[in-house]
Amino acid sequence: MTTPRVTDSAHAEDPSGLDGLAFDDPRTPADADGWDTTSDDLLSRSAVWEAEPAKTATRTPATPRRGPADPVKALMHRHRELCERAVDPLEIAAGLEAHGVTDRTAARFRHRDVFTLAEELYARVPRGEAQTPARPGRGLPRPAAAGFALVLLTLLPGALCALAVAGLQPLEGAPRTAATVTGAVAVTVALSLCLRRGPLRAQRRTVPALRLWTLWLLAYAAYGADLPTRIMNGAGEAAPVLSAGPLVGLALAVAPAAWCAHLFSVQARRRLDGSRGLEEFASGVRPLLLGVVALYVGAVTALLAGTRVALPYDDLASAVALGVLLFLARLLVVHHFPAAAATGLAAACAVEAAAILLLLAGRLPGCGFLATPVEAAVTAWGASAVPAAACAAAAAGLLAHATAALSRASAHTA
Repeated sequence: MTTPRVTDSAHAEDPSGLDGLAFDDPRTPADADGWDTTSDDLLSRSAVWEAEPAKTATRTPATPRRGPADPVKALMHRHRELCERAVDPLEIAAGLEAHGVTDRTAARFRHRDVFTLAEELYARVPRGEAQTPARPGRGLPRPAAAGFALVLLTLLPGALCALAVAGLQPLEGAPRTAATVTGAVAVTVALSLCLRRGPLRAQRRTVPALRLWTLWLLAYAAYGADLPTRIMNGAGEAAPVLSAGPLVGLALAVAPAAWCAHLFSVQARRRLDGSRGLEEFASGVRPLLLGVVALYVGAVTALLAGTRVALPYDDLASAVALGVLLFLARLLVVHHFPAAAATGLAAACAVEAAAILLLLAGRLPGCGFLATPVEAAVTAWGASAVPAAACAAAAAGLLAHATAALSRASAHTA
């Protein structure tokens, strides 16, 4: 038997706000037509109760549920200009790497490495035909005539320098000075053409101080080879003597420098095309760089030794170190690291200048101890020990920096 449910209206709250009146409470109408005051009260109160949920729904609309986020889309919007300007996925990969995106970062975007992430970005960003120019060197092969012209251009500085030095031999006085200036201008123009065209061309802005440091190093190689010895012997005021052998050898070394730079750029680009990860590319480029540098060291040593036979000089080691230093500096400039190149050249210039200043300061009363280290080095290894040590140390520093910098994909894009 079921016990009827009893509701105590005095203690129970009515959530409907109808003050204890219920719709399921049947009773006999007070009037004969079946409608009384209780029916009117229930109808009016139920209308108010039904309107309350409508107001609540108007005040608090339901929040639409969002779908899963697309992390690649967010990255695409962040680097949209890079993706639109790129002519292939490798350029996007290099740009991402320059912004700090590594293979580990690419894994957060559900990709194995930066290269696959760059491929998706390249495919998803719309671009027109006018926005995708062909990359130089990646389409049709360069005409044979243009390549032959570049080869001749790289040989021009050495040829002009050798002719200028040969023309100076029978001259004296003012004619010799005029011929020296004319030859220097001609070699400078030819060298400028080599640095503006071909493999040694810098595609971005360089540091203006590079020219100043390069001129200092070349001037020291030409006129400062015996300067420490002359200062130690008290003949520092005498006119310097031109040592043309190192200049001719270095001018001839422009050609192998251009060929080695071209070899490194082409092989590095091929490794970049075939790599599937940044670490794989870096591990392949480092031995390539060391091999190219070793190849150039052999070439410049052979050229300087050959010029030494025709134009005798004593500082072969310093000339080789200077040639390697200039080659590494230009290689860094070509691959977008001009500040590092300028730092290396400036360091070599600072060491050479400091050695001369210490020797001069040692001639002052009571300051002889300042010149002792330089005098000991010159006495033991000759006057060429100063530029050899300066250029070799700077070249070693640039090589260490290039091993890390040029193993990045961003160093091999325009």
